[in-house]
Amino acid sequence: MAFSADELRVLRRALANALHPAPLPDDDVQDCLRLAGSVDEVVGEAGRLRAFLLADLARYRDALPGSATGYLELLQDALAAGYDPRPEDLAALRLQRCRPVAAALLERCQVLAERSVRARLAGRAVPATAPAPRSRLLALPGGRAAAAEPERPKTPSAPPRPVSPPERPAPKPSEVFPPRRPAPPAPPAKQRAAG
Repeated sequence: MAFSADELRVLRRALANALHPAPLPDDDVQDCLRLAGSVDEVVGEAGRLRAFLLADLARYRDALPGSATGYLELLQDALAAGYDPRPEDLAALRLQRCRPVAAALLERCQVLAERSVRARLAGRAVPATAPAPRSRLLALPGGRAAAAEPERPKTPSAPPRPVSPPERPAPKPSEVFPPRRPAPPAPPAKQRAAG
């Protein structure tokens, strides 16, 4: 995840306020809420892209052996993103192990699967296939010029106002992962006539 220069300034101010609590102006509170909304959007989009990648991987796996090249590429991408190989992946790779790439991936997936099984048997948590939902940022200590407001008795508060919609729509999976097209065939070589 990359932050813009403005987002880094907001994050720096929020961290400084967390270390040394002080009343925040309304503009800073709104900036923090916008940043929290942006982070939530990015986390949600990452989850959607991961689900899309895994669904695509399953489609290619179901279309084997004709889709072997695409399946192997997608499996490499999924493993790089932290995918835990399933038994179906191991079975598909065993059928394709005559290809050097598939044989190397089979070894890698067997190691990852064994590590995952050992972690489950040991009772340790295994990385989840989807990111856990992050709780919403509802309040900032000292926000909205808290020092200027008199303290009121504790009552159930109204739900927070919704964050304004994002300025740009989230990209579609087809924009992030364009379809793979085969390379055009090379033109036939022209033979020179003797003469």
